[in-house]
Amino acid sequence: MMKPRLGMTARTGDKCPKSGVWKVVGIPDTVTTSVSRGNKMPQNANKSVTWKLIIMF
Repeated sequence: MMKPRLGMTARTGDKCPKSGVWKVVGIPDTVTTSVSRGNKMPQNANKSVTWKLIIMF
């Protein structure tokens, strides 16, 4: 597994690789959420999305 870093991505349903603030990639790109390491990455508006890590905890 790669070392967690800012800008890394994860998809809905993946285990979160690093606690932090994650932002939706694409439209709407202003949606953010805090996810703890090991939790499943959430959906956005009931759809699967790609999330990008913008702040690490």
